[in-house]
Amino acid sequence: MNAIAIITARGGSKRIPNKNKKDFLGKPIICYSIESALSSGLFEEVMVSTDDEEIAQIARSAGANVPFMRSSATADDFATTDDVLMEVLAEYEKRGRTFDYMACIYPTAPFVTAEKLQEAFRVLMQEDASGVMPVVPFSFPPQRGMAVREGRLEYCYPENAMKRSQDLETVYHDCGQFYFYHTKRYMACRGDLPDGYVPIVVPETEVQDIDNLTDWKLAEMKYQMMIKE
Repeated sequence: MNAIAIITARGGSKRIPNKNKKDFLGKPIICYSIESALSSGLFEEVMVSTDDEEIAQIARSAGANVPFMRSSATADDFATTDDVLMEVLAEYEKRGRTFDYMACIYPTAPFVTAEKLQEAFRVLMQEDASGVMPVVPFSFPPQRGMAVREGRLEYCYPENAMKRSQDLETVYHDCGQFYFYHTKRYMACRGDLPDGYVPIVVPETEVQDIDNLTDWKLAEMKYQMMIKE
């Protein structure tokens, strides 16, 4: 199958310094994303887009390719993931390589597994979708959320204040782990897919934003739970 996994791992990280190469239960956290992509058997190319030579060395040691370094234009705080993906695809095209399918995998996503990637690709094919996104339900109904207004709590949606949770529509959010795409459709709209994303639902025990050291510890705990099950 002609598919590429692109792992986006720039060197700068302000909230957790050196986040993409920080040790996570015995090895650099980026290695989990690389190993899952390689073991999935889905990809002709598993590459890391980075501006950091140490990350590049870690990536190569883990089995990924780093055929070129990320440009300064896509390595600052304002570049989007789409900017990075488009740059990578354009650079490969210059080198005579194109890909029918693409997975964008984040470098701090140890909960990504080969099985999740395989399931996402299966859904992409089965649904003839442009994109697949793993999502998780909000643990508390956001329709019953409150805001602080003039020092007092008020329901954002008063009409839902007394409704039972089971009577409200389930609302999901992005897991922040990976996305799988039909490459040509992605490039045609730069990720703003007109037909939307098909979801795969992930349990809350396998999802954790990692924005600070407390998040990091929670992620390690959840990961250890996941691999025991």
